[in-house]
Formats: sequence, C-alpha cells, structure tokens
Amino acid sequence: MNQFTTLILLMLFFSTAFGQKTATNKLEDLSIAVKNGAYPNLEGLMITRNGKRIYENYFHGFGKDSLHDTRSAFKSVAGILVGIAIDRGFIKNVDEKVYSFFSEYRPYGNWDTLKDSMTIENLLEMKSGFDCEEWNGSKDCEDDMQTKQDWIKFCLDLPLKNKPGTRWDYTSINAVLLGGIIAHASHMTVSDFADMYVFKPLGITKYRWTKDSMGHETTAGSFYVSSGDLNKIGQLVLNDGVFNGKRIVSKKWIKVMTEKRHKIEDFSNVKISTNSAAIPQPTYYAYTWYNEEVKTENFAYNIVFASGNGGQYIMVVRELGLVVSFNGNSYNSSKSKLPFDIMIKYILPSFDQK
Repeated sequence: MNQFTTLILLMLFFSTAFGQKTATNKLEDLSIAVKNGAYPNLEGLMITRNGKRIYENYFHGFGKDSLHDTRSAFKSVAGILVGIAIDRGFIKNVDEKVYSFFSEYRPYGNWDTLKDSMTIENLLEMKSGFDCEEWNGSKDCEDDMQTKQDWIKFCLDLPLKNKPGTRWDYTSINAVLLGGIIAHASHMTVSDFADMYVFKPLGITKYRWTKDSMGHETTAGSFYVSSGDLNKIGQLVLNDGVFNGKRIVSKKWIKVMTEKRHKIEDFSNVKISTNSAAIPQPTYYAYTWYNEEVKTENFAYNIVFASGNGGQYIMVVRELGLVVSFNGNSYNSSKSKLPFDIMIKYILPSFDQK
C-alpha cells in the first residue's frame, strides 16, 4: 500500500467516523443556496447540537446582534413562564380559573357564566372559547386589541363563542391573558418575572418588549430578541428544563408542555413548505408548543417547535440533540414554512444517524 492510498483511506475513515464531511458539505450548500436567492426571506439561522454551536449565519442585512420580532413564537416562551410560575407556587396548577386572577376588572363586559369555568389549561391549549380565530383569519381579535389602552381588560371583556375547553381556535388573546395571570399571581411585571427566572439564567440581556398604554407587556408576540438568544430557549426545552447545569423549569412541565394534545385538522407545515421529498404528517398543538414529524424515505424525526408569522421558529429535534432557530420576513405568506424545506434538504440529512 503506497502513501497516497494510505492517505485516502485515512481521509475516508475520519470523514466517516466523525460524520463531519457530509454535514459540512450540506451546510455549505445551504449557505450557497441562500446566497443564490433560494430563500430570499431568510434573515437568521443558528444550529446548535447538545449546546454547541454548529452553524450560524445571517442574511439580507440582519446580523448577529440584531433584535428580531419573534411574533407568535413568543407564545411558547409564555408557556415556559407558566410552568415556572407553577413550579414556584405562584400558580397552583393549570386547573385554576382564569377570571379568579382579575377581580379588579369586575364587572366584566359581555359576561357569560361559562367564563367561570375557563381554566389556565384552556388558554394554554387554545380552547378558551372566545369569539376569536386567527388560524384561518376569520376573526383576528388582536388587531382590535392593539387599538385599546388596556389589553387585559379588552381580552377579558370579549364574548364567548364556545364553551371553554371544547373547541380549538387559535388566538393571541389566550397568550395575552397568560401573561396577565403570571403578573397577578407573582405580583411582578411579566418582564421582571421573565428576566429573573428565564432571561438572566440563560444569559439573555438584550431584548425589547411591546407594551400597552397601561404598561402590560404582551406575551403573545411582538417580543424582539436575537436568533442566538432564541436558540437558548430551544436548548432549555431540549435539556428538559436545564440550562448550563441549572434547573430553570421542571422536567415534568417540559414533558407536559410539549406532548401532542390536539391534532390540527387538515394542516401540515411540511406540506405547505412544498418539499417534494417529504411525506406530509399532521401538526399537533400542545401547551403553546407544536409537534410535527418530518418524514422522508430516508429518515423520520419528530420536531417540537415554536412558530411565529414570517418564519420565526425554534425547532428541537431530541433524537439528534439539535436546536435550530430561524428568523425571516415572509409575513402572511406560505413562504414562512420554508424553514421546514431547509430542515429536510440540508439540516436533518447533515446529522441523520439512521
């Protein structure tokens, strides 16, 4: 065996043994694809594996330190905050009644005795029963809310359409009230609560809240943070509530918060992404988080994820130890699902172990 043959064999051994060659090539291909205009609405992307940064890139004027609107992906952070409030005894459990936290707003407008039965779990599951529906755009109450001085009061006064707990209707109103409950139960602002129990422990120091005229911070969206810090939220979920060796939220809550609870009928993010290699699977809603299996002829992985309009995602792939955070500007467009195409074409094949 000559020296040249030996060198080739060594190169093949190391590339196979450490799985770097394929991963590196795939991610390089991704960068080239974005540069060539394949994903013109992608602005930020970070990939970590077991807490170690594997890939980080920014496009179209967006940078590492840029604060990006997370949109509804921040609802999933609100879900974590609820778990911490329960862990620490500020809230007893998810069965507590929503209106019991807001006595100062009595009497409520559009009162319905069914509101007495509405629970925190109903808000977490998007089953509050409010006459609002954003998923199909039939009745977006958030737009009206933003014209009011007191967003909490506006939400509480909304009429019901269904009995709480009986029907899934996606609305930002539910997440806004979760923030109000956390503030009332802890006797802190939501921002102070989040800063103390999540952001400081995760090293997240640069961010921007959106507030109403009364100073209520929204927990439904319009929260600005960097792609890298968004990725830390995913690492917290991947590690069952632990970050850098410190327990932030209980493992029990992470499990309950991310398990499949409600199948969203006739909906698949993968299908909307138009990736031809994937076999579309249904999307499930949990407590403010989603689940969807990404399945092709070569691999199948479940993704737990937070999702926001425009292409804001925190994707957690437990089997591979991956957290992938995306930021984009494909607002109100099916192109906001293209991160699933990126996962299927470039990211999952880079780390596939099957």
